[in-house]
Amino acid sequence: QVQLVESGGDLVQPGGSLRLSCAASGSIFSIYATGWYRQTPGKLRELVAGISSGGSTNYADSVKGRFTISRDTAKKMVYLQMNSLKPEDTAVYYCNADIRRSPLSGVNNYWGQGTQVTVSS
Repeated sequence: QVQLVESGGDLVQPGGSLRLSCAASGSIFSIYATGWYRQTPGKLRELVAGISSGGSTNYADSVKGRFTISRDTAKKMVYLQMNSLKPEDTAVYYCNADIRRSPLSGVNNYWGQGTQVTVSS
């Protein structure tokens, strides 16, 4: 059993900051690419930021320069630092990861349950 649990979502004023965390737990041998996605009602889930096992990062154009993704492999944690938040950043944010559960198993993709971020005055 593998679980991804997000935390850190909150109500914040425009221009504020939040740090989201994602904790992976369970039977995990290796974690490969991880990412943060977000979704608003009636819209498709979109990639916000991704980080490879080697540390390469990529960002949606809408968050470049404001958001930073990082990971702590030893702790099985992924973070999303969000600065200069805008009302259009309001969404449910989901953690995603490619995980191998054992040396002989394949790599599967997992999602967390999501955490709500609301940017409003």
